[in-house]
Amino acid sequence: MPLSEHEQRLLEQMERALYAEDPKFASSLRSAGPRPGSRRQAALGVLVALAGLAVLVLGAASSLIPVGVLGFVMMLLGTYAVVRSMRATSTVQATPTAAAPPAAPNAGFMDRMDERFRRRREGDDQDL
Repeated sequence: MPLSEHEQRLLEQMERALYAEDPKFASSLRSAGPRPGSRRQAALGVLVALAGLAVLVLGAASSLIPVGVLGFVMMLLGTYAVVRSMRATSTVQATPTAAAPPAAPNAGFMDRMDERFRRRREGDDQDL
């Protein structure tokens, strides 16, 4: 949902005040954008984890312990890459706000369900 002109002006004023009060902190927030390779890193991590699973199964089927251990290590490394890329994107997307905004049309499934449940409890269920 786009912000109204009044909300945009207030947000710009708050940004200017933050930058005037603590320019170092404001510049660190401004430069913390999503890393361009994080989605690619997650995809590569999934592929490495799947390849590790295949190597693990191959090692177990042929009774070659070192091959199975290598597959397990590959699975750990792939999982670590996925978790690290997800953590990098989630910390960038998390913004400190006083109140949670209403669920956006492109919000996740659970966010939309939470919003619908909250509206139902408040008695505002005309558009469900």
